[in-house]
Amino acid sequence: MRIDPVLAKIDEDLPNAVERTKALCRIPSISTDPAYHDACEEAADWLVEDLKSLGADAKRHPTPGKSMVVGHIGEKGPHLLFYGHYDVQPVDPLDLWHSDPFDPQLEETPNGTVIRGRGTADDKGQLMTFVEACRAWIAVHGELPCRITFFFEGEEESGSPSLIPFMEENAEELTASIALICDTAMVSPGVPSIASQLRGMLKDEFTLHGPNRDLHSGHYGGPGLNPLREISRIVASFHDADGRVAVEGFYDGVHEVPDELLRQWNNSGFDERTYLESVGYSQPHGEKGYSTLEQQWARPTLEINGLWGGYQGAGSKTVIPAEAHCKITCRLVGDMDPDHVRDAVRSHVDTQLSPDTRVTWDSDLEGSPASVMNTDRPEFDAARKALTDEWNREAVLVGMGGSIPIAGFFKEILNMDAMLIGFGNDDDGLHSPNEKYDLKSFQKGARSWVRVLDALSEG
Repeated sequence: MRIDPVLAKIDEDLPNAVERTKALCRIPSISTDPAYHDACEEAADWLVEDLKSLGADAKRHPTPGKSMVVGHIGEKGPHLLFYGHYDVQPVDPLDLWHSDPFDPQLEETPNGTVIRGRGTADDKGQLMTFVEACRAWIAVHGELPCRITFFFEGEEESGSPSLIPFMEENAEELTASIALICDTAMVSPGVPSIASQLRGMLKDEFTLHGPNRDLHSGHYGGPGLNPLREISRIVASFHDADGRVAVEGFYDGVHEVPDELLRQWNNSGFDERTYLESVGYSQPHGEKGYSTLEQQWARPTLEINGLWGGYQGAGSKTVIPAEAHCKITCRLVGDMDPDHVRDAVRSHVDTQLSPDTRVTWDSDLEGSPASVMNTDRPEFDAARKALTDEWNREAVLVGMGGSIPIAGFFKEILNMDAMLIGFGNDDDGLHSPNEKYDLKSFQKGARSWVRVLDALSEG
């Protein structure tokens, strides 16, 4: 088989591949902090040079924010685009790290060897699994079996403000037959997973106003309306006793999970008990009648992310506050429309208002619909077989509780379907102190991409 020597090359070159990944992870490319702007540009330049070492025509494209990296290589076979991001989250709180977050090292743990450091899992280590697969192909065969466009972003962790304009302005250069994304995790350790759906996101914030100033709770306690009590009542009205969102019209566009997909989820090796107990839960607390995986992947949510008001300093201050505040997010599924959901939630709050209260809403609107992958495309079946061969375990189509807007942007802007394959584990500590990426995930991730490229080139 033509891939056997390529797989052997991955194994043989693993130490060098790890060193390259560590070199990229040493660059503190924190996109949310302007103090690290130059480091982000350094990471982009590093990737350009690494792609050029493969023979790719690669370039750093400046934007009003962080640069985009685009590279092209290959002249035959199907045209694939691979997306990843080189920016990382801040490392705070630094005192919780056991080692320097930007001095990545191999570390032995009870569960095997890991690469420890910021960005090792999200997303530099994952990004490099694909690059290393391409490097091995070229080293063995002199060329790739597919045409590849590399597309690396530097603002994923800070809301991607430059992404949509860049994609619109460079649509012709970026458009391929399908997009590949490696920024996800496996449903269980050792179970290769392809994301078939991602929940969307809606963010909103409101302030509840009561009296025209903070009031003495002795003078007005009793006859005075307390915005904190009012906002607590409104927040409690968002859900019924079964955990279902009690907002009229909220579930418009929500669909049940097909039986075949449920079968794969139920046989994915997901350990509900470990999932819950790892964060101190004894049972799921979501919508009754649905499994933990369904609640996480296929059901919408309305979450209270922040609730505050009144005096919060040391000691006591006997006031009735003039206002109270609430931050919410909704995870969206299926065909839910963010604008419709926003209107429904705001209407619900309006109907709950007592006399002498008024509400103001945040004008900085943000929302994106769910992404449902076109799993009928033959590439999905080919990739599932390739991953199954590498991991010796049936690859499964999974959902994702989080949101990765780029998948939707590929469809919306470039009319291009996306396939998300990642090799992270739930304990990788994304966005947290002591982030790590299992060496097994890195090695078998690169081997997996070799097999996927082979399978897609023959499709």
